[in-house]
Amino acid sequence: MQFGFLQSWAPQLLSILRITTAATFLTHGTMKLLGWPAPFPYPLNGLTTTAAVLEIIGGLLLIIGLFSRPVAFILSGLMAFAYFIAHAPQGFFPVLNGGEAAMLFCFVFLFIAAAGPGAWSVDAALGKDK
Repeated sequence: MQFGFLQSWAPQLLSILRITTAATFLTHGTMKLLGWPAPFPYPLNGLTTTAAVLEIIGGLLLIIGLFSRPVAFILSGLMAFAYFIAHAPQGFFPVLNGGEAAMLFCFVFLFIAAAGPGAWSVDAALGKDK
């Protein structure tokens, strides 16, 4: 079955995917560095602090859609790294090793790096991307 009626909304839906994913991702960084919306349950070290900074800065840039492709590519790599460092050693299946979010963030960000930020973005407004 074709969903042609949605095709004309693809650029806007891509923007909604980018914004909601980035806003969710941002809270992972704010939790680590600011203790919001909940305290981070593990001690911070160099890796988690670096990840938190990337999550906050990258999340904010993706929410507004500025430098979307390179930022999304970097964040995709961050999540791949996080998955293989923190989750994969706990077992093969993401549902069992707690890595579902890292895996999904990785591939959504990779898609955004390839597809662009969508219609509602600073990049599109500046004519740099759509």
